[in-house]
Amino acid sequence: MEEVAEMEVEEERLRSAPADSAKRFGLRNSIQTNFGDDYVFQIVPKEDWTSMAVSLSTNAIKLYSPVTAQYQGECRGHSGSINDISFSVSSTPHVLHSCSSDGTIRAWDTRTFQQVSCITAGPSQEVFSFSFGGSNDNLLAAGCKSQILFWDWRNKRQVACLEDSHVDDVTQVHFIPGRQDKLVSASVDGLMCIFNTGGSINDEDELESVLNVETSIGKVGFFGDKFQKIWCLTHIESLSVWDWEEGRCETNLLEARGLASDSWSLDNVDYLVDCHYPGEGEKLWVIGGTKAGTLGYFGVDYRGGSISSPEAILGGGHTDVVRCVLPMSGSRRDGGPLPSSTTSVFGWTGGEDGRLCCWLSYESTEIDRSWTSSALAIKQPNTRKKNRHHPY
Repeated sequence: MEEVAEMEVEEERLRSAPADSAKRFGLRNSIQTNFGDDYVFQIVPKEDWTSMAVSLSTNAIKLYSPVTAQYQGECRGHSGSINDISFSVSSTPHVLHSCSSDGTIRAWDTRTFQQVSCITAGPSQEVFSFSFGGSNDNLLAAGCKSQILFWDWRNKRQVACLEDSHVDDVTQVHFIPGRQDKLVSASVDGLMCIFNTGGSINDEDELESVLNVETSIGKVGFFGDKFQKIWCLTHIESLSVWDWEEGRCETNLLEARGLASDSWSLDNVDYLVDCHYPGEGEKLWVIGGTKAGTLGYFGVDYRGGSISSPEAILGGGHTDVVRCVLPMSGSRRDGGPLPSSTTSVFGWTGGEDGRLCCWLSYESTEIDRSWTSSALAIKQPNTRKKNRHHPY
């Protein structure tokens, strides 16, 4: 029987803000998730923002309220690193999916925290990314070792395997928003491929275009009014922007870290965490961080090939590399309004220090408040050695 321990939520003092024009954010609270040497990989929200799922290097997923930080429960069953998590389609909003280097994609009922299904990619496979889509919203695509696998998620039957388009691990697969028959894949081989999944899915007939980034790809996403642009972050910390419909590279910022570092007066930007698209127009931010855990939201002028000074700085919460950022925008994923209690929350971050940090504007009256709860987490015995999550 695992011990349920009271979690101490640290009261953090805000650091003095550097003298520049960026908007500064301070800690609302900080949750230590790991009780040891493990850390946070990813944070994703439920569609109605009543819950957020947090994947950890203990191969577990913990769930919290993004409003109160209250611990809700944990899903445990993977035997390898969890590489991607996402809440399900709108018809089953309580279902959370996860994929892992153990070669499985698992579904969890977040009301009971029990596994409800498991799909296996095959012997010696690893699953690095997955996405739901298709013209009938019936497809589950998964990026594996040089292959892209497809299942009909309704009956869990495998319907296709693409094995000629990539020659190395497929790190990302995403159905394009608003064009659910189109799938983008990205790989360590440096290629992004666009497939049409509306008919029979195969490498020869349904591969529409190939975009050559020329270096190992870590993360991609979409932006623009019609989501026709792709941003791409690589494992050498470069940033490029592509028009997938035209098959054209709009900018390739090989020295993105240096450009970001030159735009502020703080320590050098050591890594790029993610990109953020606010949901309208073509504005894009790249989120960069320092080894000490400070983050900046840097504007990307992809037409001019430059990175501007940060419009937001998050400092004083983390003490190590930040792995993930969950921005909390002005509306829910389903288009409805956020609860009024979340409107002052800028977002959540997680890092290699094992912390989850909630951020508010410096002007907020809640910023000096610290919270405690008797049920924020389940304490795990510290029996594992630190195993850094290095797929590449």
